[in-house]
Amino acid sequence: MKLRIGYLIVGITTGFILLLTFIWTQPDGKLHIVFCNVGQGDGAYIRFSDGRDMLIDGGPDNGRILTCLGRHMPFWDRHINIIVMSHPQADHMGGLADVFQRFSVDYFVRSDVDNSTDIYQKMMNVIKQKHVPEKFVTEGDHIIIGHTSLSILWPSKTQIVLMQPDVSGAVIDTQLNDGCVVLALRYGIFDAIFTGDADSRVEAKFDQLQVFKDPVEVLKVPHHGSKTGMTSAFVDWLKPKLAVISVGKNTYGQPSKEAVDMLQNVHSKILRTDQKGDIEVVSDGINWKVL
Repeated sequence: MKLRIGYLIVGITTGFILLLTFIWTQPDGKLHIVFCNVGQGDGAYIRFSDGRDMLIDGGPDNGRILTCLGRHMPFWDRHINIIVMSHPQADHMGGLADVFQRFSVDYFVRSDVDNSTDIYQKMMNVIKQKHVPEKFVTEGDHIIIGHTSLSILWPSKTQIVLMQPDVSGAVIDTQLNDGCVVLALRYGIFDAIFTGDADSRVEAKFDQLQVFKDPVEVLKVPHHGSKTGMTSAFVDWLKPKLAVISVGKNTYGQPSKEAVDMLQNVHSKILRTDQKGDIEVVSDGINWKVL
């Protein structure tokens, strides 16, 4: 009899904990952006105010993107609405194969730029096996998720053409960074821009777009804060209140002194994933804070 009562108490306690966990993980009507500490690479998890979600890049193939998702997604949730790949380089998409294996995904969003590496082919094979629909985006495309709008600032259709092989197999522009998806997010009056590795080679082609009338709240700093990642004109255009540098241990000197100085000149608060770990920003569309 005592054993049965013990089982009953354990069952009730477990059920109560699961109920509390379920309630706690329900949408809170706010936008959550988590810049994952994936090491030397990029990965950002976004949960929209209505509960839908999106992952931008998956970092290198080191398992850390799954660890980040495990920390910031409900333990029972095995579904991601949208995965965006900025461009097919290992430090941005190396971990995506594991994500596609673990989660069901509604859409895979990317630019029409490919790579021949084994890790890229591994990811694409998983996507095909799981029948995930692909959507190629270019400058001017928009995605609306509830009260949040996502605007594609780059690449242009012209840039994509330059990166496609011609009849002889030759490619005019072989720099994968030049075809990187640059995405502007707006929720109420809160703005964030995700730049991937699109750097100073292409920024002048989109930094005059009339997207931001005021300083942006959050900038994911281009190319891990590299010396050629952005220009002072780019920083002056955005004047980010918070600049997040997604970076790990590296031999490239990232983030560079030049990048840090430019951000400090416009009084940006700078946070680095290698120093702070996961960086979570929360906004109700008007106010925002870093947790």
